[in-house]
Amino acid sequence: MIAFASLTKRFGGRAAVEGLSLEVLPGEAVALIGPNGSGKTTSLKAGAGLIRPSAGMVLLGRPGRPASDPEARRALSYLPQRVSFPDSLTGSEVVEFYRRLRDAPAGRAAEVLGFASLNGAGGRAVGTYSGGMVQRLGLAVAMLPDAPILLLDEPTAALDPDGLCAFYGLVQRRKQQGKTILFTSHQLGDAERLADRFAVLVEGRLVALLSAADMAARLSDRGVMRLRLDRRPPDLIDSLRAVAPRAVWAGDELLVPGPTAARPAALDLLRAAGVVIRALTVEEGRLDLLYRELVGGSRPDAPDLPEGAGPPPGARS
Repeated sequence: MIAFASLTKRFGGRAAVEGLSLEVLPGEAVALIGPNGSGKTTSLKAGAGLIRPSAGMVLLGRPGRPASDPEARRALSYLPQRVSFPDSLTGSEVVEFYRRLRDAPAGRAAEVLGFASLNGAGGRAVGTYSGGMVQRLGLAVAMLPDAPILLLDEPTAALDPDGLCAFYGLVQRRKQQGKTILFTSHQLGDAERLADRFAVLVEGRLVALLSAADMAARLSDRGVMRLRLDRRPPDLIDSLRAVAPRAVWAGDELLVPGPTAARPAALDLLRAAGVVIRALTVEEGRLDLLYRELVGGSRPDAPDLPEGAGPPPGARS
């Protein structure tokens, strides 16, 4: 377990993180997401004991011990945002060095090199590696100790599809083993796939903490059903708004924003009105749009409608 208790970190007069309180439990993966400069990396560095809080604390394990305690840090493994190794060492030598440093069993080196899938490049100098290969090597080093807490800063950066699949499987296995995982990512699809909860940071403050179910519900609310009808009865939209309050005409399309559960009632009403549905498509809510709402980039009360669509009832321009 890792617990941030009112963590604040200032650099000069600027607060990089302000009053962050967050607990990540065993068997759980939490994605820390937010714009550049929102305090994600600073939070992970504080969790790894690499920087000291200006106020508050970070506790590791149970019972909780401060992250600044060297013994407490044995319980975690940390992958920094920018991974760098000596160019003259081979991948195998890098892994062996860190294996000895972390006092991991001898067999772990071969295991993590197998995970890294360096395609036979373990005996080559790191200076000859691509960016994706260096990232895989960094993940391999982070996986060396059987640490109960994993702190991963942009772990999927530069990974190719094979590397992503291997990483997804790794996270699922670690969760099943009861490990605690806190990671940052700008790849919202990765966060959506891996995280049990989403912590959104903006300007160093936690502005939202959503479970996967909360996120799915919010995305469902932002879905849009698009229909083309054989005709456009004048009173149809007023009747439809009884079950879909944000229904609106957009040119010759009828748009019905709202959750999946509300769509059958809207379709039943259309059939009862005697109209023929010529075409129907559904656009589910997009995580990137919801993310922009959470960080203040768009109005939360505005449906995601295309250009030309009229406003929902009661909306003001």
